[in-house]
Amino acid sequence: MGATTVQDISTEDLKKGLADGSILLVDVREPNEYAVGRIPGSILNPLQSFDPGALPNVPGKRVVISCRSGRRSLRALELAQAAGRDDVVTHYSGGMLGWEGAGEPVEI
Repeated sequence: MGATTVQDISTEDLKKGLADGSILLVDVREPNEYAVGRIPGSILNPLQSFDPGALPNVPGKRVVISCRSGRRSLRALELAQAAGRDDVVTHYSGGMLGWEGAGEPVEI
């Protein structure tokens, strides 16, 4: 396998993409973490049982991977790209900690 392609996205760009519908945010934290607070509009695909085949593939929409602090999202990117999803290259390195730290709303 070659090197993983990784692009970081800022909180502002993530907010814009979620607002205009151009981003599909995939949260790879565990279900119990997701249940107590998540970035509004995100969908769950836990790293522990991560299925690259279950990642959305919608033309014109950018898939962004997120977790708590950026570590698991990088691993999920590696797994997705190893499975042939070379369109999945962006992660929100700030994760939930960065989102909450920026004072952004959290969905429960």
